[in-house]
Amino acid sequence: MQFKRSAVEGSSPISRPTIGRQLRAAVVLNPKAGTGVNGFSKLLRSHLSPDAVQYELILTQGPGDAERIAREAAAEGYDMVVAVGGDGTVNEVGRGLLRTKATSMAIVPTGSGNGVARHLGIPINIAGALRRLNNPSLKMMDVGRINGHPFFCTAGLGFDAHVSRCFTGSKRRGLLTYARLALREYQAFRAKPISLGLNGVSTAAQCYVLAFANAAQYGNNVYIAPFADVADGLLDVCLIQDMPIRRALRVAYGLAVGDLPKSRAAIYHKASEVVVTSDEPIGFHVDGDYMGECDRFEVSLSPLAISVCV
Repeated sequence: MQFKRSAVEGSSPISRPTIGRQLRAAVVLNPKAGTGVNGFSKLLRSHLSPDAVQYELILTQGPGDAERIAREAAAEGYDMVVAVGGDGTVNEVGRGLLRTKATSMAIVPTGSGNGVARHLGIPINIAGALRRLNNPSLKMMDVGRINGHPFFCTAGLGFDAHVSRCFTGSKRRGLLTYARLALREYQAFRAKPISLGLNGVSTAAQCYVLAFANAAQYGNNVYIAPFADVADGLLDVCLIQDMPIRRALRVAYGLAVGDLPKSRAAIYHKASEVVVTSDEPIGFHVDGDYMGECDRFEVSLSPLAISVCV
């Protein structure tokens, strides 16, 4: 697929001044999302300066399209690929850019949670995010992998993956829907025994939730790992072994206010590599998308593997 000459906004690493030239951007949009194609086209014209950014608006047709478009844009020398969507769209675009540092990823958040955008301080409203592209800076960001699947925000096993599976089948989106599903599924879900190996030590544990956090939150300001840093070369690993009602209430409060590490409801570690095994399959998610079940998980981190606009 050949892209027309359009394109990006300027960007520059935090250590360098912003590039003072017009850049080319491939803007990747799901035509069924958010404001729709016509509405988003108007926003692009209203908020992107033609002196700073030339752009090509490219519509996806189905799963995997955003990854392919991002890869082709990088091969054709685009300066930036703009992911318009939620963490799933960010994941697809990011996967397409992992083998290049010459093309950066920008985000216009229109999803349900927008965990990566919130962590990076990108405005959640479309107009604000677009205006930021007129004078951006770049930051190198770590990328996690679980069983070969890249993740940019969080991945995890157990209850959060189970709820992600339920959320995928729901017709309604947003935080309230997610919370309703979590309350509905809480009573029946049970922790599973695992072997958790990290930092050279293997221990037996129960897995109600095992989260691998590159960024601080799941999205919607729900903080699973408030001290996570996307550029420190380490994952924040959060283990919740069981969830009686009092602990569940404390976990919910900690997620909302960002102080879960201060409680005794969760155990935290930092690691660059983690191995998890289980006698029975456990469901897992990648950036909020349910991926299926496995009985062995190999989790790793690639330091500063992608350039992002912040």
